[in-house]
Amino acid sequence: MKNKTTRPKNIAYLLILILLNTSVVFAQAPTDISHEKALKVLLAAKEKAEQTGVLVNIAVVDAGANLKAFIRMDDSFLGSIDVAIKKAKTSRYFDINSGDLGKLSQPGGIIYNIELSNGGLMTFPGGVPIKNENGKIIGAIGVSGGTIEQDHEIASAGADSINK
Repeated sequence: MKNKTTRPKNIAYLLILILLNTSVVFAQAPTDISHEKALKVLLAAKEKAEQTGVLVNIAVVDAGANLKAFIRMDDSFLGSIDVAIKKAKTSRYFDINSGDLGKLSQPGGIIYNIELSNGGLMTFPGGVPIKNENGKIIGAIGVSGGTIEQDHEIASAGADSINK
């Protein structure tokens, strides 16, 4: 008899522990970009694109490389949607500007063909890590639609806005 009455109590305790711990799992880590900051980065990049007259797609990912914010400027290229997202993810996966990773992945480079990993990477400029005030990477931004120089400039303007 004793076994039968303690089993439901043990299960109840186990369920309570699981419920208490799941709130920690789903809580936002302090090293993750908030939606407010993601929007700030996105809008700063959009403003830079408008100043330079470039129509782009802009993606911001969080510390886990999950899409956090996105905008497709009117009349920007449809094909650049995926490119912008992949530039942001590439930058976050390796904590490096996507263009810098591209330099290492050229034929004969030390990581040649890395762009074939992770479901496809974008190893040309336009992806930039986003750092908090302590220099910790909390996400990344990817921009696509202009030249690679314009994409990088716009992404950098967005990333740099985070701590202003």
